[in-house]
Amino acid sequence: MDYLYYLRTKNLPHIWCDGCGNGIVLKSLLRVINKLGWDKNDIALVSGIGCSSRTPGYVDFNTLHTTHGRALAFATGLKIANPKLHVIVVSGDGDATAIGGNHFIHAARRNIDITMIIFNNMIYGMTGGQVSPTTPAGKMATTAPYGNPDPPFDISRLAAAAGASYVARSTVFHYARLDQYIEQALTRKGFAVVEVLTPCPTSYGRMNKEGNGAAMLLYQKENTVSLAKASGMSPEELRNKLVVGVFVDRQQPDYQSHYEAVVTKARSEIK
Repeated sequence: MDYLYYLRTKNLPHIWCDGCGNGIVLKSLLRVINKLGWDKNDIALVSGIGCSSRTPGYVDFNTLHTTHGRALAFATGLKIANPKLHVIVVSGDGDATAIGGNHFIHAARRNIDITMIIFNNMIYGMTGGQVSPTTPAGKMATTAPYGNPDPPFDISRLAAAAGASYVARSTVFHYARLDQYIEQALTRKGFAVVEVLTPCPTSYGRMNKEGNGAAMLLYQKENTVSLAKASGMSPEELRNKLVVGVFVDRQQPDYQSHYEAVVTKARSEIK
């Protein structure tokens, strides 16, 4: 496929660091969109603030680069105003589950017909390497020089519990599986979440002495287990493992269906 067809080449090269996995996620998204045959004019890509949120600047779609944590709020407005749009949100772990945490759980609760791809590098990469809601306990960050005292969020289980129609997790190393999950998410009705574990060698890797991007990818290769396998493992066996797979895939009415029913009822009663 011709990746350049989907890119704003005047904005290249990108700003992502050597070894960052964000470009792998972007290429996966573009491959799936190409496979689905979607028209670029029918896609809206929305982001907040952060390394991953630079993505809309590189793609030749309808794009919005919004404020920190508010991408889902803007995306909700887009979807309600123009239901025919394929609305995709890209967000980081901090952007999605810290300042944007309430938007995230309520988008899942409402089951809005939006696909959200969360680039989880377990740290605030762009703003200085601070602790994020997914930084593992004990790991170092600029705001936790002696180790993070907090337990991390499990993004996929949070989305599933909040009501999302589809939730999956992959690593960037397993790019074929990532393509599969993104395709499933984009073609599901309702709120669909793909959490992507992606390395940040510049901030997280250096602070925690986990090596360069290649070393962090090798860690993903050697420490990833499927949901099915994880179900038979003890907590000790799962320590430091990366559990991937489809957490939720269910059919249920999306927010737009409920919203249109309310509008129809209101109009009939006003008449």
